[in-house]
Amino acid sequence: MTAAHVWGIVLGTFVGLLPLINPLAAAPTFLAITEGDSHERRLQQLRKACGYMIAILVSFLIAGRFIMEFFGISLPGLRIAGGILVVGIGWTMLMGDIGDGMTPHANPEAKAKKDVSFSPLAMPMLSGPGSIAVTLGFASLVRSWVDYLAIIVGILGVAAISYGVLRASTRVVTVIGVNGMNALTKIMGFLLVCVGIQFVVNGIVGIASEPEVIQTLHAALRP
Repeated sequence: MTAAHVWGIVLGTFVGLLPLINPLAAAPTFLAITEGDSHERRLQQLRKACGYMIAILVSFLIAGRFIMEFFGISLPGLRIAGGILVVGIGWTMLMGDIGDGMTPHANPEAKAKKDVSFSPLAMPMLSGPGSIAVTLGFASLVRSWVDYLAIIVGILGVAAISYGVLRASTRVVTVIGVNGMNALTKIMGFLLVCVGIQFVVNGIVGIASEPEVIQTLHAALRP
């Protein structure tokens, strides 16, 4: 196993998760649901939320194989399903406004909570269904414990970026503005479409390369 392979997995995890989590788009909601909190309280909520996000994604990464075996899901099937889900989310971001994964009534409910670090900050804003699907997709590519560590490093990198962006959310929202946020969302949506399509391609290639499929094709093509 080469260093290039390991760093490729780290970068792939980072590129796959960051557009989905999209801390820039989450910044206005983060400010809204922590409105009235002190700076120290807001940072405490943010630290806990990032910790929960890491715990959720790493848990699905480690338990991914068990989940697949329990439900009888094949690796190619998981890649295709996850890819379709990611393409759908990316397409919505590219063509419209995906929002932050919260219902219209979620903001008032979140404001009324004393602790919003787990819900809605960690779930669904920072680790929603899309990021969990991508994590499970990367779990299907794992071949050794080094691959697990590489994916976890990618997750930690995304968590660090998310923490930095949301910590500076007041300045970020002011500097970038509405048009800048929309442009960045569309760019991240395009990246997500590319990641999702690659997942689907990998799944199709995986199905086509299975021995049973190859034998069936050979039998069908014989004169």
